[in-house]
Amino acid sequence: MTTPPPPPAPNGPGYGYPQQPGGGAQPVPGAPGPAGAAGFGPPPGLPTAPGMAPAPGLPAAPGAGAAPRPGRSGNLRRNAVWAFVGAVIVSVGWTAAVMAVPGLVSSESSPRGLRGYHLSDDFCTTGKPTRILQTHSVSDTSAPTHHTDRHPALDSMNCSMSLKRTGGNNDSEYANVYLRADLHKAVNPAPELEANKELYRARGYQVTDIAGLGEEAYFLYKDDGSDKYHSVYAELDIRDGGMTYYINYSASYTEGKGKPPSKEELRSALQSDGQDAVRAMKK
Repeated sequence: MTTPPPPPAPNGPGYGYPQQPGGGAQPVPGAPGPAGAAGFGPPPGLPTAPGMAPAPGLPAAPGAGAAPRPGRSGNLRRNAVWAFVGAVIVSVGWTAAVMAVPGLVSSESSPRGLRGYHLSDDFCTTGKPTRILQTHSVSDTSAPTHHTDRHPALDSMNCSMSLKRTGGNNDSEYANVYLRADLHKAVNPAPELEANKELYRARGYQVTDIAGLGEEAYFLYKDDGSDKYHSVYAELDIRDGGMTYYINYSASYTEGKGKPPSKEELRSALQSDGQDAVRAMKK
């Protein structure tokens, strides 16, 4: 007796059954087929899904029919579609969150912008310490030096001056001033500036926060030495966005032979010169 051909696929040609020439369908091995046809049905001992024929020797579930099981390719297609849809949803959600809360993609090391600050070729002129030069003059034997560096990640300019206290006539009247400005274009300099302040504090420097200069500023001071010989160091640090600036003053003196500026005089002078320098970097 000739076995009749299998019924059409439930969702049209090609769904679960590969097509044969002439419109017939090739059953997928393991899928349920017509009663009595060899090679149809699930492997012995495996459970069957609702609507499928039970394995040999197992009772049929109530209402169980002989509907064919969808092929593996159909499942893979559906899984791929849902995976794509999920990826799109996640991407759209992330984009919306970033637009609403930009800080989600910002970190402690992210650049903070230069806020209009720019380099000059002569920082001894741009950042000239006018207040310090009211009580000091530039040394006759050592001219000021300056240098400017440009780099995609960091621009920098500095100036160094050897000074002599006005009216002084001995070695203790000499001092040095060094000033520098950096434009950080690849990182946020704030954590390093904070670390610098704490390191100075740990080494015994007096640290005073200064309000009204950039985003943050502080003044450092220390009068170090023993017996009659002393070494004075003062520094002002300023940060505004990705710009950092500092100016320091150092001098040595021997008691009875000279008197350096006081802590308050240095703080006032460096603060005034620092304010003028950062303003000039925006012109």
